Amino acid sequence: MVSLEHSVLPGHRLFAQYAHAPNALGYCGPPGSERLQALACGQATDVDVLSLARQFSGAWPYQQVIAELAGIADPLDERVVRAYWTADDLIDRIDRSQFGATLLARLASTAGHYWKHLTGELLVEAAPTHNFHVFGVYPWSRLLDTGMPQPLHVLDSCRISWGEVVGFTADRAVVRSRPLMFEHGQLFLGSDRQVPADYTVPEGAFVPGLAVGDRVAVHWNFVCDRLDTAQLDRLAQQTEWQLAQTNRRLYTAGHSG
Repeated sequence: MVSLEHSVLPGHRLFAQYAHAPNALGYCGPPGSERLQALACGQATDVDVLSLARQFSGAWPYQQVIAELAGIADPLDERVVRAYWTADDLIDRIDRSQFGATLLARLASTAGHYWKHLTGELLVEAAPTHNFHVFGVYPWSRLLDTGMPQPLHVLDSCRISWGEVVGFTADRAVVRSRPLMFEHGQLFLGSDRQVPADYTVPEGAFVPGLAVGDRVAVHWNFVCDRLDTAQLDRLAQQTEWQLAQTNRRLYTAGHSG
């Protein structure tokens, strides 16, 4: 008999692992987060994942364009899903300028308030990743100079961060990672800190057998994936690249006029 865990397609499960936390918080996607959390644990094989994924107005258009430009038929193919969330090497096959122009063309007529910052001027920052959406398309990087803590908190929580599991409390993992900082008009990753993070839901854990020493991805304070060395390095490199593009815009905005 095939177990439930292995009957869920890898790309479907991976999408659920990364999409669950913001969905459970009510930030994106359709209601009914219990379907995603079960799927992320390898269960809920009867869920219509395609219908669910299409209701994520942020992630879905990116995965569509990534798949199209990479010559992959399924936007929920595991390679496409990982490329979007953690910047896997598939993105090396995609020209950033072409990606940005294609995304803009696809969304221009229906952009509305949600995509209002996705204009031709933003294409120099474009990348086929979640980081571009967080730092470029979302409004929060433009609110950092208000002095309010919320913009930095949202940016740090919404980006896919990474770290090492160094221990456990009664019901949480303790992850050592580098927080996002904002000083003198620039974003950067600070020194290591240890913070508790959720890692279980009623159906189980997204990362089976999570243990001290594991390198993990964290999204909205939830441990959603185990990363190997290559995946962690790719995510770190793309994050630094995206921060550099964002900082260039912040510097220009701060010195204009």
